[in-house]
Amino acid sequence: MTADKKPEIKKKATSSGNKMREIKVAKVTINMGIGADQDKIEVAAKLLENIAGKKPVKTLSKKRIATWKIRPGLPLGWKVTVRNKQALQLLLRLLKAIDFKIKKSSFNTNGFSFGIKEYIDIPNAKYDPKVGIIGMDVCVTLERPGFRIARRKLLQKKIPAKHIINKDDARKFAEEKLGVIVE
Repeated sequence: MTADKKPEIKKKATSSGNKMREIKVAKVTINMGIGADQDKIEVAAKLLENIAGKKPVKTLSKKRIATWKIRPGLPLGWKVTVRNKQALQLLLRLLKAIDFKIKKSSFNTNGFSFGIKEYIDIPNAKYDPKVGIIGMDVCVTLERPGFRIARRKLLQKKIPAKHIINKDDARKFAEEKLGVIVE
């Protein structure tokens, strides 16, 4: 080799350059617990459908709690799961309701969660006197490319430890990509 030509040094792939290390929003799940009041159950379903744009699913009780008048099979609330691009759009709307502020303790492995105290805080949600004031829990699941190996039918395997999204990775993703302020 001549002195004027230097050999090219391949740079090691960093977390920002490696496509397999990129994090994305897999799904957003909204859970609305109503309780034993059966009058509000159906009204809350319509509200959740208006917020998420998808049909919600009933959550049923599994145990009997006599003091709260709950028996097995009694509907207690609704939940809805949104995936793909719709999930990201919905997540940004829901984050506006809490002013993009999430507690540090809300982050866990493979995602984060937060609560909305009143549904009227969500942009484009109007107050309905039949519903009253109802809050909801929002759970965001994050994943990287390759997480399908844990769900597939053939040759199902565990996700390697170095590929799992830990609390710090989830927090960095929320701060950088979603503009979240961690308190």
